[in-house]
This record gives sequence, structure tokens and C-alpha cells, in this order.
Amino acid sequence: MDADELDRALAEAFAGSDAERRTVVRQAIDLADSGKVGTDRGEPLTVGEVVSNLADAPDGSVASRWNWWLGALDVAYGGYEAFQVRRYSEER
Repeated sequence: MDADELDRALAEAFAGSDAERRTVVRQAIDLADSGKVGTDRGEPLTVGEVVSNLADAPDGSVASRWNWWLGALDVAYGGYEAFQVRRYSEER
């Protein structure tokens, strides 16, 4: 998964600061690199899948949506808590 492509797609689709979005992108890249989604769901993680699943989440910022989706994956498969966003810095 391409980090720049994901960053652009998230910026166009969801509210949230640059720092918040960068943190979600880092977590998504780590999750994609882990291969966990591919193992659990039979398909590798893609930009389109991330955007689609975050769009299904209740209203909120990009990190809130990401955590909602990761929570659902954690309930279904386990092992996704480590990829949730806990905090991010507004400094940069």
C-alpha cells in the first residue's frame, strides 16, 4: 500500500488534522506490512478498503473512524489493538 496515496485519499474523504491523518497512515502501513488483514480476510489491505471501511464508521475524525474499524476487526479476529491510534502530536 502506498502511504502518499492513502494520505491523499484520507484527506479528501475525512476530517482530521494533518498530524492525526499521518498517524493513521503510519498505522495502516504497519498493518498492511504485517500481512494480518490478508491472513484474516483473504485479501491484502488496500487504500480503497481503508477508505471504504472508514466511511462505514459513525461520524468522527479520521482517527476515530480508524479506531472504530480496528475495534470491529479486533472483535472479529483478535490482534488488532496494537494498530489503533492512541495519541498523535500536533507539533511538526
